[in-house]
Amino acid sequence: MPHQSVLMQTWGSFAWIGIIVVIVVGLLFLAVAARDLSLWIQSVMTRAGVGLVELVTMRFRKVDARTIVIAKIQLVKSGINEVTTNDLESHYLAGGRVPNVSRAMIAANRAALNLDWKKACAIDLAGRDIIDAIATSVNPKVIDCPGHDSSSDKLDAVAKDGIRLLSKARVTVRTNIAQLIGGATEETVIARVGQAIVSAIGSCGTYKDVLENPDQIAKSALKGGLAAGTAFEILSVDIADISVAGVANAANVGAQLQAEQAEADKRRFQAEAEKRRAMAIALAAENRAKVEENRAKVVLAEAEVPKAMADAFRSGNLGIMDYYRMKNIQADTTMRDSIGGDQSGEQEKS
Repeated sequence: MPHQSVLMQTWGSFAWIGIIVVIVVGLLFLAVAARDLSLWIQSVMTRAGVGLVELVTMRFRKVDARTIVIAKIQLVKSGINEVTTNDLESHYLAGGRVPNVSRAMIAANRAALNLDWKKACAIDLAGRDIIDAIATSVNPKVIDCPGHDSSSDKLDAVAKDGIRLLSKARVTVRTNIAQLIGGATEETVIARVGQAIVSAIGSCGTYKDVLENPDQIAKSALKGGLAAGTAFEILSVDIADISVAGVANAANVGAQLQAEQAEADKRRFQAEAEKRRAMAIALAAENRAKVEENRAKVVLAEAEVPKAMADAFRSGNLGIMDYYRMKNIQADTTMRDSIGGDQSGEQEKS
């Protein structure tokens, strides 16, 4: 009996020690959880499903418990129950913006857009503003082409008749959620629309066709699949302004262009006339060169005459009397030429 009483006293001591330990641990837990008690009560009242233990352990994982609880309450109250507390913590620890993603999920759910939590987190971690993307998907926005950061405020294009046209377009786009990850940005859309407009203007026969039907330019631009590979869906391309370069203040653009065209034609014809004159001068110089060349050939041929006469004397084919008769004939011919030349000269003087 004494031994049994000692054993009971020992067990009683251990029980009291255990009770004290439990009380101490409980007090420590309550002390730690005191800061999160209001969040836990808020979670319970809204049926967000975030336990007190989870709130305490978030402190040790360096997670902002208030951010997680508020996001979870917003999602649950919006009818999005598939997102768990662990999902919110994982995105927070990955460096994501949990409030932005939760608000985007709520906006997409209200607008009946197909956006799940994983895709929303991927968009946010990629650096895209997911709230702006959802807002643009619901409410399309207008992009100026060329953009505000461009060196020129208008597109410069040339029609087939050589007239420069300045145009400005406005593109209405909305976000394509399916292509938001990896899709090109607004700069790509602006560049593609500008290229399509310049190409469409360049394919027109005259500037008058462009000024008469600017909507045809916009329609041609839309046929090029401008939204391929981008994060947007192009709803419309509208020509906001189009004018002829250099005559923006002219009252009669056609008359001024005709005057400029006439002046250009005049310079072109003058250039062609100068070209023909230069060709004529070159041809005359070439003919004079040919005359001098022929004269040289005559001189060379005349130089062969004395040699032939000497050969004729040596061979006996030419006698001395024949030579004198030939010289007399040459003298008579020279005299007649001189007399005829003097008479023609006097007639020219008279």
